[in-house]
Amino acid sequence: MSNSSIVSVDTKSGPPHVVLTYDDGPEPVGTQEVLSALSDAQVTATFFVLLTRTRLSPSLTSEIISQGHEIGLHGVDHRSLIGMSAQAVYERTRDAKDELENLIGQSIKWFRPPYGQQTPVHVTEIVKTGLIPVLWNVICRDWEDVTHDDRLEGVRGIQKPGSILLAHDNIACEPDGVFYDPCPAFSRGHLSRSIIEIIREKGFLPCSLAQALEKGEPIWERN
Repeated sequence: MSNSSIVSVDTKSGPPHVVLTYDDGPEPVGTQEVLSALSDAQVTATFFVLLTRTRLSPSLTSEIISQGHEIGLHGVDHRSLIGMSAQAVYERTRDAKDELENLIGQSIKWFRPPYGQQTPVHVTEIVKTGLIPVLWNVICRDWEDVTHDDRLEGVRGIQKPGSILLAHDNIACEPDGVFYDPCPAFSRGHLSRSIIEIIREKGFLPCSLAQALEKGEPIWERN
């Protein structure tokens, strides 16, 4: 839908899925930990990647695909689109889409703006490139220096299927055009295992966005 983003999935016609998404990668340690957790649980996820990272780890990007997961575009880098002109957003997104598709050898559908920040004008330009913006409605506070339980608070709060969970296999930093305090040190694989366990305890099925939409319908939010 023009000027709208997917924020969740209507699962009434299909299995009770919860969508797992990971941003800011790939990154050798974090991504491999997450992939191992997903493989052990036999579930799929959607990875929103940065070109600053795929250029550093092209084989790891391909490994995500080979393990049955889905790749979407998070951006050339992690700079916010806010303040960029419509033309700049269109050209950056178009070129990034082309580069990523050439790397993985298949087309991509989804785009997630850095920080989730975008204007209606930006959404229009993103859609022109053939991509669909995807946001989220549940967060995992894995970019913060908080406890393991604090990171899982949002997951424990999921009341119904169809949620899209924001998690990270990496945290963007200076090479990605931004600056954060030092990334908190913890096992992203351990966190992913806990996320999957909680979702399953609720009777829901963790999966990628593509898998959830095989039987489900996207729920849109106008930007």
